[in-house]
Amino acid sequence: MYPDHVRHVPAERAVTAYQPTPLPPAVVHPAPVMPVQPGTVPAVTSIVLPDGRIVTGYAIDHPQPAPAAAAPVVSRTAVNVALGGVGFLAVCGGLLLLTSFIAALTAFIGQLIILAAVIFGGWIAVQVLSAGGHKGGTTVNIRRAVIKRNHFHG
Repeated sequence: MYPDHVRHVPAERAVTAYQPTPLPPAVVHPAPVMPVQPGTVPAVTSIVLPDGRIVTGYAIDHPQPAPAAAAPVVSRTAVNVALGGVGFLAVCGGLLLLTSFIAALTAFIGQLIILAAVIFGGWIAVQVLSAGGHKGGTTVNIRRAVIKRNHFHG
């Protein structure tokens, strides 16, 4: 029927061509006319070109750009680096004070623990070694005892 590289397109699937719609011409508005103050109209100038033609027109002064701001004596980068260094030194000093404070606080807490151990240990020693009061048991009065021939009679 048809070779492999040729494809048959049925009539109902035929390509429809569209014609572009022309655009209406753009409306050009004239540039606004600036009112000119009397006495400020520039003088008419004529220039002779090298081929002999003469061109006549108004001489227009080109607007001068505003003078550039004077560059600072010190660059902003240098100022930023210097401020960063000052800030870094302030942070280092604060960290040094913080570590000193932590060391002092640790020593203080250690001394409080030792003081508590000494006080508590002393209280325990007083309770254990105190001679006040009977804890129970038998009391023997040795003064009234009579010792005869190495024999104790109580």
